[in-house]
Amino acid sequence: MGNLCLVFLFISMALPVLGQGGLKTGFYSSTCSKVESIVRSTVEAEFNKDPTIAAGLLRLHFHDCFVQGCDGSILISGTSAERNAVTNLGLRGFEVIDNAKKQLEASCPGVVSCADILALAARDAVDLSGGPSWGVPTGRRDGRISSSAEALNLPSPLDTIDVQRKKFIAKGLDDHDLVTLLGAHTIGQTECRFFSYRLYNFTTTGNADPSINVAFLAQLQTLCPKGGDGLKKVALDKDSQLKFDVSFFKNVRDGNGILESDQRLLGDPSTRRVVENYAGNVRGLLGLRFNFNFPKAMIKMSSIEIKSGTQGEIRKVCSKFN
Repeated sequence: MGNLCLVFLFISMALPVLGQGGLKTGFYSSTCSKVESIVRSTVEAEFNKDPTIAAGLLRLHFHDCFVQGCDGSILISGTSAERNAVTNLGLRGFEVIDNAKKQLEASCPGVVSCADILALAARDAVDLSGGPSWGVPTGRRDGRISSSAEALNLPSPLDTIDVQRKKFIAKGLDDHDLVTLLGAHTIGQTECRFFSYRLYNFTTTGNADPSINVAFLAQLQTLCPKGGDGLKKVALDKDSQLKFDVSFFKNVRDGNGILESDQRLLGDPSTRRVVENYAGNVRGLLGLRFNFNFPKAMIKMSSIEIKSGTQGEIRKVCSKFN
């Protein structure tokens, strides 16, 4: 029986994984077999120079999927394009995708979509940061629309849990997906201007946000003094900014969340339960549960409103429509 299960496991690992909307792992196996190795080496070269690029690529993929679906619309340049929306301030990693695309066009022209390159790069970013890896279903096509106006409804650090929930439900994602995907903040960073209001005059009486751990509040006020540099970068995970792990959830549990939207996960019974499951050493199984669930949530998210078949196009340059 044990040998039979083992054989089944190996067979399962070898079979292509079907995603939603006709996506599948190994989509390019006969048309551009080196796609994953080219994307991986490009991401790794940049990661070795600047490990914070991992969070940038992950955020880029997330922002792409939440507007027009996962279709590379975030990569288009232009004054009215998606990437120039106020909600997309600080996005980075565009040059990594452009570099990978340039190499792929030389190797197998007109085959690999920019949307797929972004999905693969996000997975590699997590893996290189010490997180899980997974088979990425591919076969997306690139969209032909990129509008900054459509990006204004992206999830925001100011959102209540109810507002976050509605935005995720609209994309087919539930509370469990919401908390799991926000776990990507374990390798992220933000700027003082996006949370300093929590440190000063948060309440009507002029006090700080009472949900912030008192000792941590003092640290944050030192990092972001009143009237200081609003563009100063601060890690979203105070303990291990460059390591993809569950310390983000432990921080939220202990009142050490940086963004209000992250800390609010603890105030809602449904999202709190997921946070505590990931944060607890026993129930979280030292990160194994999160490492198992994060890939599933990513595959689900990266299948949002995808274009496939004859929809969209395969761009020659990721920042420009054909």
